Amino acid sequence: MDILEAIVLGIVQGLTEFLPISSSGHLILVPWLFDWDEPGLAFDAALHLGTLVAVFSYFRADISMMIRAVPTALRNPIEILTSDTDAGAGLSPKMSDRAAAKLGLLIVIGSIPGGVIGLASQSSIESFFHEAGHATRAVVGVAVLLIVFGLVLWIADRHGSKSRSITSLNLRDVAVIGFAQAAALVPGVSRSGATMSAALWRGLKRADAARFSFLLGIPLVTGAGLKGLLDIAQSSPSGSEVTAMVAGMIAAAVSGFAAIWALLRYLQRAGVGVFVVYRIAVGIGVILLAVSGIK
Repeated sequence: MDILEAIVLGIVQGLTEFLPISSSGHLILVPWLFDWDEPGLAFDAALHLGTLVAVFSYFRADISMMIRAVPTALRNPIEILTSDTDAGAGLSPKMSDRAAAKLGLLIVIGSIPGGVIGLASQSSIESFFHEAGHATRAVVGVAVLLIVFGLVLWIADRHGSKSRSITSLNLRDVAVIGFAQAAALVPGVSRSGATMSAALWRGLKRADAARFSFLLGIPLVTGAGLKGLLDIAQSSPSGSEVTAMVAGMIAAAVSGFAAIWALLRYLQRAGVGVFVVYRIAVGIGVILLAVSGIK
């Protein structure tokens, strides 16, 4: 893999990890479209480290609030989880320890379905989407899921009340959103798209739905980043491979930070229609290319 390919894939990872259009799906589609070799697990791990840097950098204040609230969360977690702490407030540096503690507990609980189902299904997902000689099956599968879950996102945005703030979330909300995140382990679904859809369906405002989607992803992104460090250490990469990994990681971090910043601001004044149209257009285009034999 040359430096240009590494940078392109890093930008793709950074943008699509946070925009509701599926990062894992695009990392299958882009190499297939340009006839590039599969980047490999070590390179994928480096890209996850880049997005980890992006999410921790952008949400450093939120993460700091939740870390400071850990003692509060541990003292009486059941009472905190069942309370209506700051139900009408938005997330801010002035949020109380109890509200930050509740948010942190909900994020931990919401991450459980994705972690458990991910461990159980990882090998099956890998064999279907990354098995040698089955590129067409993989890209068509990704394309179909882009279309289907693009429509799910559109329906959720259209019918959700968009009246609730992030601090009004409760256990039932997080159970729904957590299982939606687990479904997004399949390439083409989109982790941010699935969790935003679930959050919108539960009545969250668009920007709050996106913000909670990103915060909920922190444990899984951290897990992927730590696994990435192990994969890179075990792969004993060459000097050129290390250079490509570093280039891809930097590109993923910068583009990921930009994607978070832009999406949160965009959703304060507009809906998700542009992402729905993109998903459907890409899905149809990929299917036509695949079945026509052009690719």
